[in-house]
Amino acid sequence: MKLVVAIVNNEDSGVVASALTKEKFVVTKLSTTGGFLMIGNTTFLIGAEDKDVDLVKRIINDYSKTRAYAAPTTANFGLGLRGDDTSQSAQVSVGGATVFVLSVDSMEKY
Repeated sequence: MKLVVAIVNNEDSGVVASALTKEKFVVTKLSTTGGFLMIGNTTFLIGAEDKDVDLVKRIINDYSKTRAYAAPTTANFGLGLRGDDTSQSAQVSVGGATVFVLSVDSMEKY
């Protein structure tokens, strides 16, 4: 048995969760924040049999999209309410998914 830990952008979490549950996987969702942008993510915990791990990873890959994000640079610091000038922003790629697959020694459900 494996534990799949998948960190997915919040914008994709709904469709990823739906696709996983449609295939009868039990999914636990955790709200998380991370990365240097400190934007919201969803971390999924998915228990899967060894033979099903590739299907779980394929579903996550199919429904997790990478997109461009305009991140403010330090040049915008101190602008206060005038900080809506995005000319000083950097385009950063966000989204997609980070997936960890861990071996599970035992699992009990109470």
